[in-house]
Amino acid sequence: MTITESIELSILMPCLNEAETLAICIDKAHGYLRRSGIIGEVLIADNGSTDGSQLIAEAHGARVVDVAEKGYGSALIGGIEAARGAYVIMGDADDSYDFSELDGFVERLRAGDELVMGNRFRGGIEPGAMPPLHKYLGNPVLSWIGRSLFRSPIKDFHCGLRGFNRQSMLALHLQTSGMEFASEMVVKSTLGGSRVSEVPTTLKKDGRSRPPHLRSWRDGWRHLRFLLIFSPRWLFLIPGISAFLIGLVGTVLLGFGPVVVGEVGFTYSSQIYLAALAVVGYQAFLFALLTKIYAQHEGFRIPRSRNFERLEKRISLESGAILGVVLFLIGLGIALSQLIGWAAGGYGALEAGATVRVAIPSALLMMLGSQTVMGGLFLGVLSVGLKRR
Repeated sequence: MTITESIELSILMPCLNEAETLAICIDKAHGYLRRSGIIGEVLIADNGSTDGSQLIAEAHGARVVDVAEKGYGSALIGGIEAARGAYVIMGDADDSYDFSELDGFVERLRAGDELVMGNRFRGGIEPGAMPPLHKYLGNPVLSWIGRSLFRSPIKDFHCGLRGFNRQSMLALHLQTSGMEFASEMVVKSTLGGSRVSEVPTTLKKDGRSRPPHLRSWRDGWRHLRFLLIFSPRWLFLIPGISAFLIGLVGTVLLGFGPVVVGEVGFTYSSQIYLAALAVVGYQAFLFALLTKIYAQHEGFRIPRSRNFERLEKRISLESGAILGVVLFLIGLGIALSQLIGWAAGGYGALEAGATVRVAIPSALLMMLGSQTVMGGLFLGVLSVGLKRR
């Protein structure tokens, strides 16, 4: 048997200057392995500590792997790659999680779950262990967004104590280097069809005297950014379609004359802004469409949709070009009719309001047509690249 096959569990801790609490975390982890009879190791993924954490870890029987690339995610990726166990349970080395109580994680891993998350809201959060901003806003809101966008069953996306099947996790090709790594692990596991579950976990106040590495607003934004980027449907598609429809309908209605709602009147100045909204919305729609096609062709795990897959089968460079040319020609035809009418009147003065109300839809159709043609051409570029591979 190889070393990897003989070790069942690696208890992994990312470390950056954790000299105050590292020893007690390692001792608890070793105590758990002895008590449970599990063949395992304690692995420290050190991210450049300068306070002697490496020597402390080795003195307490842990294996240390140095990870040069900075960041929470980088340290954990390096640790996962270096782990020798079939299963890995990871947790922060600040003594906020109890490494002597891991039975729930091991039980679910042995039962075949590929990702087992701790849930601090079910297990209990001791007074002072989590800032109110994180407890009542950050974690609940970001976890709700993650569940909504990706249909994940996980209710605590950011619990630092979690276990997983090492090979299954390596197959996800995790890449983020910062705190958003916590979200990436959950999202990719869910999209990849992994068996995921939660166990109650207690969070207590950490034992450090220095401030935590976590920066609330910066790292919260990084989590949110990752969740949105991995869901182009909500970042681009739905806002884009909404903006396009509002802009298009408004532009067409105002083409027949001013519209009054209550005491507010809308005329060609509003029509200009609505046309701009339609252009921006259509661009967002095309971007979402092309992004999702590219992501699926490249093998990225993003949410799939039957409606999108049916649409993908119908669109091509040719269909995009034909639709774009038709839209452009309609707009051009309106513009030419205006020019002919102007010429028939001897190129004299025009009534500004009536002229602009017609010119704006004409320009809008030509812009939408041009965007559609260019989107079709870009789709053709993607297809050529795929054929070449």
